Amino acid sequence: MRGLEGKNVIVTGGGGGIGSAICKRFAGYGARVGVFDIDLTRATAVADEIRRAGKGVAEPVACDITKYATVAAAIASFEREIGPTDILVNNAGWDMLVNFVDTTPESWEKVIDINLRGPLNMTHVVLRGMRERGHGRVVSISSDAGRVGSSGEGVYSACKGGIIAFTKTVAREVARRGITLNCVCPGPTDTPLLAAVAGDGPTGEKIRNALVNAVPMKRVGHPEDIPGAVCFLASDDAAFITGQTISVSGGLTMHG
Repeated sequence: MRGLEGKNVIVTGGGGGIGSAICKRFAGYGARVGVFDIDLTRATAVADEIRRAGKGVAEPVACDITKYATVAAAIASFEREIGPTDILVNNAGWDMLVNFVDTTPESWEKVIDINLRGPLNMTHVVLRGMRERGHGRVVSISSDAGRVGSSGEGVYSACKGGIIAFTKTVAREVARRGITLNCVCPGPTDTPLLAAVAGDGPTGEKIRNALVNAVPMKRVGHPEDIPGAVCFLASDDAAFITGQTISVSGGLTMHG
C-alpha cells in the first residue's frame, strides 16, 4: 500500500493477538512501529520478532492507556526515540461475558477505562502533534458489538459504539487539517480475549459454535484477517476516506 514505508506508527495492545498481527503487517510495509502494551514483556517479544524478520523498525513501550499522564509520557518517549507519530492504531481492548443486570457499577470501570477512556487519551495526545504538522491517520479498532450489540457485552458494546461516534465527530473536526479518523470493526475473532470471554468446557464450546453458525463464512476471524483493513485506512490509498466504519466479520454484519 502506498505511503506506509518510513511512517511512525503506534499500536496499542500491540502485544496481543490482533495487535501483534497489526504491528507485524505495518513493519512488513517498512513502517517504524511502537508496540504499546501494558505488559512490556509481551511488547518486547513482538518487537523482537519484527526485528528478526529484518524489515521495519519496532520499539516496545510499556503503557497503561487508562492513565492520561502515563499515555503522554509514553508517547513523548516514543517520539524522542523514533520521531513524530504519523499513524495511531487504537487497538487495546478488554471485556468479560456477563448479562448487564448481573454486573455492578464497579465492574463497569475497567471495561470503560480500557475500551473508551484509553482511546480518548491516546487520540487526544497524538492529535495535537498531527494538527501542528498537518498530517495524520487514526484508526480505532471498534467492534461489531458496537454496531449491532452483543449479548453479555452491554458495557463493552456501549464503549465500542461510543468509539464509532467519537471517530465520526473528531473526523469532522480535523478534516481540513490533513488528518483522517476511521474505525475497523472485527467480528468474533480467535484471540486470547475471545477464549477468556467464552471460557472453557461445554459452555465455551457452545458459545464458539454459536458464533461460527452466525457468520455467513462459517468461521470466526483470525488475527491476520484484521491488519489489511487497518493498513489500508492508514495508507495514502485511503487519503479521501474519513469518518467511516468497516466491518471485518465474514459477513456477520452487512451495512449499506
